Amino acid sequence: MEIHSFNSLPSTQKYLLEELQKETLSAPVAIIAMEQSSGIGSRDNAWQGGEGNFFASVAIPLEDLPSDLPLSSASIYFSFIMKKTLEELGENVWLKWPNDFYLGSEKVGGTITKKMKNTVVCGIGINLKKSQNGYSALQCDISPKYLLDKYLERLCEFPEWKQIFSEYEIEFELSRRFSVHIENERKSLADACLCGDGSLILGGKKVYSLR
Repeated sequence: MEIHSFNSLPSTQKYLLEELQKETLSAPVAIIAMEQSSGIGSRDNAWQGGEGNFFASVAIPLEDLPSDLPLSSASIYFSFIMKKTLEELGENVWLKWPNDFYLGSEKVGGTITKKMKNTVVCGIGINLKKSQNGYSALQCDISPKYLLDKYLERLCEFPEWKQIFSEYEIEFELSRRFSVHIENERKSLADACLCGDGSLILGGKKVYSLR
């Protein structure tokens, strides 16, 4: 996959979406920046930080993704593959539903996904070295570029959703101690029921990640 590297960008996600829109770049393609000044997090929160942390976005054609992947759970799919990549590199992170990376009880990163025409764009921010945005960091010696290379190797194997979900279903139990924002309300995950498509039954309602 083609990778474009920058010393600094306001947002890898914004840049990639704009370049795809202008058709100056086409999927599959990845963008990585050593620093990010105006990154986008969940619910339009900022996700920015300095050198040594991980800021990247990846665009994948829909036709390349596994046929059994529910697009509403693309964030879980992209995130869990990154979780597995970090695990292989010795980092004990876990994925809180649907898109946050945690080390123990501390958030260290997250993903955001967006569908654009026939492409899915996933932005990932992880505090590898420095605590940023009020969140913790892994304090690891993994270089951002090396992590992106290892992640893309895993991602481009395009494991089936059922394979990813079978592992994530077990890990989801860790999320029960936390809550999520649903329609601007904080909802506990203690009694949530995880469905096979990655959605939740929460308070009698079906909720999709859609991030």
